[in-house]
Amino acid sequence: MRICIIGFGAIGHTLYKMIGEHVPAVLVAGVMDRADRQQEISAMLPGVAVLSDVDSLMALRPQLVIECAGHAVLTAAGPAVLRAGADLLVASVGALADRALETLLRDAAAQGGGKVRIPAGALGGLDVLGAARFAGLQSVTYTSNKAPLAWKGTPAEGMIDLDALTEASVFFSGDARTAALMFPQNANVAAATALAGLGFDRTVVHLRADPAAVGNRHRIQASGTFGEIDVTILGKTLPENPKTSMLAPYSLIRSLVNLTDTIVVA
Repeated sequence: MRICIIGFGAIGHTLYKMIGEHVPAVLVAGVMDRADRQQEISAMLPGVAVLSDVDSLMALRPQLVIECAGHAVLTAAGPAVLRAGADLLVASVGALADRALETLLRDAAAQGGGKVRIPAGALGGLDVLGAARFAGLQSVTYTSNKAPLAWKGTPAEGMIDLDALTEASVFFSGDARTAALMFPQNANVAAATALAGLGFDRTVVHLRADPAAVGNRHRIQASGTFGEIDVTILGKTLPENPKTSMLAPYSLIRSLVNLTDTIVVA
């Protein structure tokens, strides 16, 4: 499979290093990032085209493009990828909380024939949550528990005194759409939960800052006529970015494996 990567930050770099080890059937034909980073990235990736615009990237004719660059770049480049007929594997899942962007991506996919693929990211249980949607799913709550440092540089700083916390405190409770749009670097899992289950407006989200946290704890609680779901994941963070769980790039690798292996556990 021939792929390209958009964004070569903490997730994109980690992903690239793992592809050769775990998915040898995949060829990375190109990487897209800012023009001022082209020389730096080219030195790290001999033989890989490093580009700064999506049209040049799509000229490499990838079958799949993996977005690891953030909401703004997904908005700017995602539709062009889909219109060109490639599938788009999205790391910045929270961006789909923007109704206009979701519509834009759906329309572009219909025009070009590509698909928007959503990885599970740092969370488990989305498969059973998706099954429960067809079996009488009635309520879904997602709770995120992270160290105060992980909420630095976000609206949380205006909601709670992150430096003065002595115990875990919830600073946001609301729907998944609001959470994903307010906390784009932290609430991608909330968005994936919403897309797998009841949607953005019917998924309840609680965000907590916890000075005793040793990683990022994600919990899904769901109920309905099918029964109950209660899934908790405690994941370590990427050393390069405390806002991102270590499992995030590995979830992208799993998505690639599922596209290339003969026997697939979906």
